[in-house]
Amino acid sequence: MRIQLQAVPAAVFASVMVCWFVFAAIFLFRKKPPKAPERKRDSASLAGIVLQGMGYALVWSIRRQPFTPLFALPRPLEIALAAATLALAAASVWIILAAVHTLGKQWSFTARLVEEHKLITEGPYRLVRNPIYTGMLGMLVVTGLAVSRWLGLLAAIVLFGIGTAIRVRSEETLLREAFGAEFDAYARRVPAVFPRPY
Repeated sequence: MRIQLQAVPAAVFASVMVCWFVFAAIFLFRKKPPKAPERKRDSASLAGIVLQGMGYALVWSIRRQPFTPLFALPRPLEIALAAATLALAAASVWIILAAVHTLGKQWSFTARLVEEHKLITEGPYRLVRNPIYTGMLGMLVVTGLAVSRWLGLLAAIVLFGIGTAIRVRSEETLLREAFGAEFDAYARRVPAVFPRPY
């Protein structure tokens, strides 16, 4: 009976791991477009990358016993939480894949502008201004739901959130300098990381 009760957390863990492999593959095996000459880079975004990485490290290191649920829940709620976790994992990978594809040669780890940089507002950028960070946050949350203790998940979200705020500010400063009123209108229309419920 104990093995049967652990089947749901084990399935969630396996599914989240598959999503992590797809997440990594998006960046490692993507078709790289021709490099565009760089116009400007903001290295302050590196601090955000470090904090986001620390959030991921926390969620993976403050772990609970393998294949156990985060909370003791009645079976129907455990299954509902598992289904929501799997849906969020799939949506997170999809939005990252769509965003990287839409950005093409403009994608970069750190904040930068390239020659002939365009303000991207189509694809997932219609929903949020920073869909890669939306997907990364989703992967952080589903990882926490699959492997972490609740306190580790909360601490990881805080660190990741601070890192994301730094990166968003850094990138959007460059975009505002380059596109002015066009970017301001886009920013008023589209939220930064969390899609608006319509």
